[in-house]
Amino acid sequence: MRILVSGICGFVGSELALGLRRAGHEVCGFDNFSRPGSQLNQSRIEEAGIEFWRGDVREERDLEPARGIDWVIDAAANPSVLAGVDGKTSSKELLEHNLWGTVNLLELCKRENAGLILLSTSRVYSIGALCALPVAEENGAFVLRETSATAGPHGVTEEFSTAAPISLYGVSKLASEQIALEYGAAFGFPVWVDRCGVMAGAGQFGKPDQGIFSYWIHSWARRAPLKYIGFGGTGHQVRDCLHPEDLLALLLQQMAAGDRQASRIVNVGGGASSAMSLRQLSDWCAREFGPHDIAVDLSPRPFDLPWVVLDASRAEQEWQWKPRRTVDDICREIAQHAREHPEWLEVSRG
Repeated sequence: MRILVSGICGFVGSELALGLRRAGHEVCGFDNFSRPGSQLNQSRIEEAGIEFWRGDVREERDLEPARGIDWVIDAAANPSVLAGVDGKTSSKELLEHNLWGTVNLLELCKRENAGLILLSTSRVYSIGALCALPVAEENGAFVLRETSATAGPHGVTEEFSTAAPISLYGVSKLASEQIALEYGAAFGFPVWVDRCGVMAGAGQFGKPDQGIFSYWIHSWARRAPLKYIGFGGTGHQVRDCLHPEDLLALLLQQMAAGDRQASRIVNVGGGASSAMSLRQLSDWCAREFGPHDIAVDLSPRPFDLPWVVLDASRAEQEWQWKPRRTVDDICREIAQHAREHPEWLEVSRG
């Protein structure tokens, strides 16, 4: 198959592209290098025999080189939950990138009769509903005190509320999901929507608002300033993590299946077994690198959530998919990268 990956020089895009190439597929893709550090992946991509061109998903003309495409993987996005409200990018720019960029890719799919895999996010779930979940502290992390039909010990399901507010970033992905499914139904090409948890692994360009596992471990290794924000300054807020190679295993199945009868939207996360709080991540870093002081900022940060874990039971039931890498595996991979690349924080800041 010939597969197009948008945002191919980003952390997830590059790892997926290289994995697809190793699996024997013809891969091409483009990137506008908007993410600091992403230009470093161009040589890795091209050395693997992957066709690359510089392009912007918002510009329809930049998609013209994509011909003879069987599948498109939409990995181009501004992935920060603060995007559009933090003054670094405008709200209009965010929607042009995350929403209109997806429309451009869907038009390409229509032209090429290609399938689409949309990499969505856990941030489509309602902030109000997530904050209302009853949690308690246990072993340095928030845990659910009560379960429901859409939130339980394995995490939140695909039926969990998506009611506003979910952030401009979240709604840009939620709208993209619906538009993608409508395009697929209207024009007869397969669409899969994968709601991804926190992606993590070596080579990620981590920042405080995105890529937190990489950012925290690299910062700890460098003894750079770190702080717990909000939630009483405890660091008890919890996320699960997922390695791109585990995501790739599902994508390969979805592309091979074509338009088979299965749920169009699935959660794709590490689940409860890979969930970790910032406090627990700090404990891990202390064992790996030695002690480091963490500052405290009691001020709440917009869109921060106490507990977000994705229940990927549907993906397991319908695709027999489960992540293979543990949270310890992922953290050790990042730690090794931090030792080998002590300059990575500067690379990630640009």
